[in-house]
Amino acid sequence: MVKAVVFDVGETLIDETRIWTRWAERIGVSHFVLMGALGGMAALDRSHSEAFEIIRPGIDLEAEEAAWERDDPDGLRNHFDGDDLYPDVRPAFGALREAGYQVIIAGNQPRRAYDALAAMELPADSVHTSEGWGVAKPQPEFFAKVAAVAGREPGEILYVGDRLDNDVLPAGRAGMRTALIRRGPWGYLHAARPEARAADAIVDDLHEVLAAAQRLT
Repeated sequence: MVKAVVFDVGETLIDETRIWTRWAERIGVSHFVLMGALGGMAALDRSHSEAFEIIRPGIDLEAEEAAWERDDPDGLRNHFDGDDLYPDVRPAFGALREAGYQVIIAGNQPRRAYDALAAMELPADSVHTSEGWGVAKPQPEFFAKVAAVAGREPGEILYVGDRLDNDVLPAGRAGMRTALIRRGPWGYLHAARPEARAADAIVDDLHEVLAAAQRLT
């Protein structure tokens, strides 16, 4: 029986369009070029960081981020805020809480993402980031942390994310139930793959998660 629902962050809760748009402007290419390169990396199962290397060979992303912070210390840069939250997040979380489910946010995010998410005052029981934990998906230790903070057996947890490689498959190997959301480039591409059958549910938005959790009880 599912008792806790745990959500990934990027392209599950947060629309990353503005982040990638700002990155395109920062490195001096059109939005279309960077978005296209990112889509190519998603299709080829390569890291999003390789899109930058294709566009600007030899780029040092850490140095670029540091320079960006110096140039625009008060701007969002590659951060997000409440304006980037998908509109279905609050009502979907509220419906899950009202139905008695524990709601947790846990994704591969820098520590600063915790502050951004906490400031949104979402109806969630807790928020966690990979940097805060010192372990990232798809490592099994990440999902062990998820179970520990939920205080649940893995089979009582439904993990919701937009990727097979980072979310559905490793969460399933950890013994959790899984839902793949068709959102963002990875979500749409991965939902079309045969491996998507490993997910307990494929949803088009977060409003469908409650019904998916109830079916798994």
